[in-house]
Amino acid sequence: MPACFSRSLKALEEAIGYRFKDQGLLRQALTHRSYTGEHPQARHNERLEFLGDAVLALVVSAELYKAGLDEAQMSKARAFLVKAQELASLAEQLGLGEHLLLGRGEVETGGRRKRSILAGALEALIGAVYLDGGLRGARAMVRRLYKKRLKELLSTGRFLDAKTELQEVCQRQMGVLPSYRVLRAEGLEHRKLFTVGVYVRGRLLGKGRGPSKKEAQQEAAQKALRKLAAP
Repeated sequence: MPACFSRSLKALEEAIGYRFKDQGLLRQALTHRSYTGEHPQARHNERLEFLGDAVLALVVSAELYKAGLDEAQMSKARAFLVKAQELASLAEQLGLGEHLLLGRGEVETGGRRKRSILAGALEALIGAVYLDGGLRGARAMVRRLYKKRLKELLSTGRFLDAKTELQEVCQRQMGVLPSYRVLRAEGLEHRKLFTVGVYVRGRLLGKGRGPSKKEAQQEAAQKALRKLAAP
């Protein structure tokens, strides 16, 4: 275990607002599978990641319930908050990448900045806090991490408008705007079902269906966002 890694644990604990009783859990949460290939005695974080995903969903769901959202809104808001893109962004704010134990190959290919690795490590960290401090500790950590995001989300209703979010993502990442095309219109005039595709630089990123073009566009945008957020 690198000496600098052990020294960095205290700074990370301060950032998340939680002090581990079992430092082994914290080390495991920060250990990527690539590291165990070079250090067989180490335990990687994938089981903790699985657990943390469930704990995060529970805590976020409870916060959204207390905010008074209905079931459909809760589902959309939770999906928005726990997606890989949001998790990676939170991990970057914590400087989590600098604390990770990665294999040499992963380090050389920019593993400390990869969204999938950062998102997984943050979920593993939440899982480790849950095992070390119970639901109370995990809830406090998640609330601390999501305080500003949750407030902004609830005040703007941004999670309800996938088209706006997709537009922002495309402008930020690619410098272009998405375009929508009606691919199919079925049924009687007063009961049509539309299929809409969303394209970026001529590439189809998602399809949506709905009783109106607007609803079909929203579904297409949601699918495009999931595709863009995938590792």
